[in-house]
Amino acid sequence: MNIRQQTEEIEKLILNEKAARAAESRGRVKPEKEGLIRTVYQRDRDRIIHSKSFRRLKHKTQVFLAPRGDHYRTRLTHTLEVSQIARTIARALRLNEDLTEAIALGHDLGHTPFGHAGEAVLNAIHPGGFNHYVQSLRVVDVLEKKGQGLNLTHEVRDGILHHSKGKGVMFPEDGHGRAETLEGQVVRVADGIAYANHDLDDALRAKVIKASDVPRELIQTLGGTHARRIDTMVKDTIFTSLDAGLDGIRMGDAVRQATEELRSYLYANVYENDMTHGEFVKATKILTELYGHFMERPEDVPGDAVPGGEGEPLERRVCDFVAGMTDRYAMMLYNNIFLPKPWGEM
Repeated sequence: MNIRQQTEEIEKLILNEKAARAAESRGRVKPEKEGLIRTVYQRDRDRIIHSKSFRRLKHKTQVFLAPRGDHYRTRLTHTLEVSQIARTIARALRLNEDLTEAIALGHDLGHTPFGHAGEAVLNAIHPGGFNHYVQSLRVVDVLEKKGQGLNLTHEVRDGILHHSKGKGVMFPEDGHGRAETLEGQVVRVADGIAYANHDLDDALRAKVIKASDVPRELIQTLGGTHARRIDTMVKDTIFTSLDAGLDGIRMGDAVRQATEELRSYLYANVYENDMTHGEFVKATKILTELYGHFMERPEDVPGDAVPGGEGEPLERRVCDFVAGMTDRYAMMLYNNIFLPKPWGEM
């Protein structure tokens, strides 16, 4: 028996009966030979970490456009916080921590530059619309590894596709928006817990809001500090899910309602705040004009920028190219294309 098989046997012994087991995975689109050391979910996690799209997350906006401060979150630090929270919940529930981690690390690979403003722009101008969770799946299926994709397992792909909620409910009751595995459902909840708390933390640091602005009833229910609020949400998710016999991942009514109200508060006072919105108006102009430029001059799209899009409609290739940009790359490209250079620097 090799090390991978030993790990699979350990999973059978220690994981909850409702957990996803690596040995029982529905497999990959393109079958591969099993490894000697790592399970399929461990290999998926490593493929995501070593991907180019994962590295680009460090220069993609979470909330604040290209922040200069050292301590503001980026899309990468958000992803790591989601992973940590999701792994804590998964371990407490005796779910598959490797699968949970793989989904968490891959869930935002398709996010645009400039955060949700970038997503809104591409959704408005790209035929057929744009959703970052669908794009995340396209990244791992089609765009990575020079067009070969990462060939991830069905369970990781399903979790990536169903992680997002936007302004929607955190705990969908039916199959629409709900991951097939409990591990995928854990990541959806962890994503909401992470961004509700770190976006509030960043907004306070940026002085977009004051601590006294946050509704008192939310503080009373969730806690008065960043750490206390995460602790409240995580524990409530764990114990409520256990009390329900792991029939889905859920929160108790009081904490769930307070968490959803905190998200609504952030939308109204941070994401759509005049200060934040003003910068995203500029971001909208940048992405709109870049998209239009490459539609008119497709020869300007670097040949290796979207290898997975070869043979597909031009708008699809341009969308992939723009969506994959980091904030700083988009701004640099915009400056090079649309702003005149001083004489003597040609």
